Amino acid sequence: MLLIALGACTGFLLTVLGIPRIAALLPRDKGRAFAVDAEKSVGKPMGAGFFFVCVFALSVFLFVPWRFDILLFVAIALLASAVGLVDDATGGLSEYKLAFFDLLAACLSAWLLMSGGEPIALWFPLVSGSFLLPPFVTFLLFAGVIWISINATNCSDGVDGLSGSLSTVSLVFLAFLLYGVVGDRATADYLLIPYDPRSGMWASLAFIMVGCVAGYLWHNAPPSTVLMGDAGSRPLGLLLGVLVCASHNVFLIVIVGFVILANGGTGIAKVALKRFFRILVFGRIRFPLHDHFRKEVGWTGSQVLMRFVIAHLILSALLYALLLKVR
Repeated sequence: MLLIALGACTGFLLTVLGIPRIAALLPRDKGRAFAVDAEKSVGKPMGAGFFFVCVFALSVFLFVPWRFDILLFVAIALLASAVGLVDDATGGLSEYKLAFFDLLAACLSAWLLMSGGEPIALWFPLVSGSFLLPPFVTFLLFAGVIWISINATNCSDGVDGLSGSLSTVSLVFLAFLLYGVVGDRATADYLLIPYDPRSGMWASLAFIMVGCVAGYLWHNAPPSTVLMGDAGSRPLGLLLGVLVCASHNVFLIVIVGFVILANGGTGIAKVALKRFFRILVFGRIRFPLHDHFRKEVGWTGSQVLMRFVIAHLILSALLYALLLKVR
């Protein structure tokens, strides 16, 4: 636990001290089409996510025991961040190219989680015991959850501090579940949850990323001086999805990421249904939801941030407690 704390503190300090020094090297925000108050961000340094993901990688390298799956995941996260940085700098990547890169990262991560060679026992809310699904079905579930997490987290990045704060809350809940429940044999046996000795290692990544994101939020608090961009939101969503799958319960994406999914994921569903099936849902609601509350309800950016985070904390805590209590 000491190494985890040192890694998180190192990530925080390096990010806090480093961002002002590299801000001049970052691309500038050019504004987003159709986004509410997008003009307020024009000219700000963006792509700071690439810096804190690099700090995350360094902290993992220094404070987490080296293991093939951990090191390979860090490489995938760096690749996802680099792709996001290219899009931040040029805006030249189409949504289909980004979706392909997200799918590639999701599939690689799903394969990584299943690369141990042993069957993965999954557990589900409200159902006792665990289940062994065919490997291909498990792979599809993992890849799908990770892809959704990447894109929902990315879509939530539109208000100063919002995506980073929501992700931090989710990471903390996942870290404690992985470290104290799934990774503790006595607790896992008591709650009828499959024990996984590797969970503590994944939890350490969550705690270290919390430190790095906290360092970024130091500069992204309203009014922000720097933006994470796709270079930060995509690897954040990637990590969230991987941690959910590492818990062996894919439904945790709803429990620890309810507000993230409601804010960003519903917009993805709306666009997909309209584009591919000509079905219009939520016609009067603007997505992401944070834009709806700013444009239609009249909330300020700070109100959106505080109220979304409060809702996220309360809902996650209630669903989390209900999940474990029912077990």
